Amino acid sequence: MAQRPQPRHDPLPHEPHHHAPLHPEALPREPRRYEPRHRFAFELPARTQSVGRARRLVEERLILWGCAAGTRDTAALVISELATNAVLHTASSRIVCELRENATTLRISVRDEGGPAGPRIRDCGAEERGRGLLIVDALCAAWGAERTGHGTAQIVWAELSRGLGDPC
Repeated sequence: MAQRPQPRHDPLPHEPHHHAPLHPEALPREPRRYEPRHRFAFELPARTQSVGRARRLVEERLILWGCAAGTRDTAALVISELATNAVLHTASSRIVCELRENATTLRISVRDEGGPAGPRIRDCGAEERGRGLLIVDALCAAWGAERTGHGTAQIVWAELSRGLGDPC
C-alpha cells in the first residue's frame, strides 16, 4: 500500500508583529529570519461563495506584485483548496487569507476559527471530492498547519518555491 504524503514542515520564519497584520493573533509566534518584500491579508465570510473571491483577490494582488502567470495560477489553485477546506471542514464564520512573498518563497495561508480535527490527506478513492491537500502537497515545496492558541483556530499554510530573481 502506498504511503500518503504528510505535511512537510519546513516553514518560513514569520513576520514580526510590528508590521500590524490584519489579525495579529493569526500570526505564529516564531521569530522571522527574513523580511518579506510583499504581504497582503484579507478576511472573508466562511461561505462557499468566498472561495472564488479569495482566488480573485490573490490573482489580482499577484498581478500587482509582478508575479509570473504560472505562479499566479498555482497560487490561485492553492488558495482555492485551502479556503475550501476551511469553509467545508471547520465551524468558522470567517476566514483570514494571507500572502507573504520574499526572494525565494511565496507563502499562502488561511486562518480559520477551528473545527474538530486538523487538516489531513485522505484516501478518496473514486470520489470526486477530497483531493485538495493532495493537490497542495504536489504543487508546494512545503505545507502544514498550526494552532493559533485561540481555541481550535488554526492556520493552514503552503509555500511555493521560486528561483532567485524570478518574478514572484
